[in-house]
Amino acid sequence: MRSAGSAADLAHDRIDALRLELDARPLGPFPDTARRLYWFAPPPTTGDRDSRLRAALEALQTRPPERVLYLSTSAVYGDCGGAWIDEDAPLAPGHDRGRRRLDAERALADFSARSGCSTVILRVPGIYGPGRLPRERLARGLPVVRESECPWTNRIHADDLARIAVEAMSRAPDGAIYNVSDGHPTTMTDYFLRCARLLGLPEPEQIPLADAHTRLTPAMASFLDESKRLLTTRLQRELPVTLRYPDLAHGLPSCVDGT
Repeated sequence: MRSAGSAADLAHDRIDALRLELDARPLGPFPDTARRLYWFAPPPTTGDRDSRLRAALEALQTRPPERVLYLSTSAVYGDCGGAWIDEDAPLAPGHDRGRRRLDAERALADFSARSGCSTVILRVPGIYGPGRLPRERLARGLPVVRESECPWTNRIHADDLARIAVEAMSRAPDGAIYNVSDGHPTTMTDYFLRCARLLGLPEPEQIPLADAHTRLTPAMASFLDESKRLLTTRLQRELPVTLRYPDLAHGLPSCVDGT
């Protein structure tokens, strides 16, 4: 981790933390004795490669962990025209944020082949939870795309994702890849409208999809270039975790009242 605050939070829970600058070269000091490694660090914000994960895997080459769980993204599939897709769908990311994650998946597969390290990949869409709601964006009154034109998006509550990650690390077969979502896709606009009502903020202006690339940030507009609905059949079959928050109606209230 990079933040002293995050390290302090973990120390409060009696968890030892190691602060690292993941963009430093050479990378270090890096823990090379870990038996199980959860890699949740995001890739760099530019380019089409994940130099951070690649540097970490290089540092671990002499003493690889027994297993690595990598948090990838559903952006590796690119645009699927709103279709329901499983883990066998073609990988065709349309933006560098998806290409970086696909590069990481391939780097991890190469590392596994060289070292014998077991791997698990979770392809995750939007994550929401306490402290992760778009309060500032809504307060600024930024627009959203008309709900009738908005593409399909998928989400998972942070608490459910954490539980799935722990279960996958312990029980998933070597090389397993899972789509992770609550199984109830909606739209980005639906999500923002629900959040506005929950937070007591004005609902955002809805604009035509054709205006998205001129009125929204490039990052936000890029999410509107993709539409897919994630099937989680494999996850349910192999790791039958009962979600505490199976949809936004159940999950969003927990983000503000702690339930």
